Amino acid sequence: MRIEIQNLSKRYPNGNKALDSVNLTIDSGMFGLLGPNGAGKSTLMRILVTLLEPSEGMVLVDGLDASKHRQEIRKMLGYLPQDFRFFSNLTTFEFLDYGARLSGMKDSKTRKNAVGKMLETVGLYEARDRKANKLSGGMKRRLGIAQALINDPKIIIVDEPTTGLDPEERIRFRNLLSTISANDVIIILSTHIVADISSTCRNMALLSNGKVAFNGSPEDLVSSSNGKIWKMTVNNDEMDRISALFPITTTIPVDEGWEIEVVADDPSPFKGLPVEPNLEHAYVYFMDKYVQKNIEVIIDQED
Repeated sequence: MRIEIQNLSKRYPNGNKALDSVNLTIDSGMFGLLGPNGAGKSTLMRILVTLLEPSEGMVLVDGLDASKHRQEIRKMLGYLPQDFRFFSNLTTFEFLDYGARLSGMKDSKTRKNAVGKMLETVGLYEARDRKANKLSGGMKRRLGIAQALINDPKIIIVDEPTTGLDPEERIRFRNLLSTISANDVIIILSTHIVADISSTCRNMALLSNGKVAFNGSPEDLVSSSNGKIWKMTVNNDEMDRISALFPITTTIPVDEGWEIEVVADDPSPFKGLPVEPNLEHAYVYFMDKYVQKNIEVIIDQED
């Protein structure tokens, strides 16, 4: 199973260019799509699930053009959008049963067994008779992934799935996706939460202003920030000066003022101890450099 995204662009009627010449190849396993709000992630997700037409370029799903083979591709898909909604009068079981019928399961006995097994898989079987809209936030997200999985899809696309979840539910949800990804399927996880990517994905891409800023493994991104993260203790005056010069990823109040971690090629005139980077450090470093580079390009073009 492979998704090929070729020179994909999307411009909305208001002139906003949400995607700009995006090129990606996504194979089986967990693929993370990371970027700030407004980077174009949700637009890309909607194009991948055939809910939105691109302005330019194409998406190939196992060789099928998504613009010309919508129905075939939708049969392969499971989709959990960011703003997933429930029917207020349906129980958890009834809601998933309804989703199963929409996915093409006609035989009631087969559907009942499939719904029961799926509720067990996502840990909701004991809540099968509760109203779906009365579930907790984490349980609702698990029911959402259950409806995305009920037709045994080959491609699963989830948009900001852990937003608003407490840490325990976030970990549980990530572990569920990781378990599913072992079944020779593509799972695309779109998020602005760095920990979701570092904990689950073998490959990833960064989107910034509709463009691919990075495409590779989380380890490759982390290695790009080696020697660029510095820990230091500063007073209030130094804190103001440093925050004007460098991105700060960690701020902890201490007796002397602040213990901070700074992202910089060279923190001079301040002194710090080098810190082993993690994916969050790498994300901040890379995006800071990418934005600076694009600002310089724009200035050069204007000159």
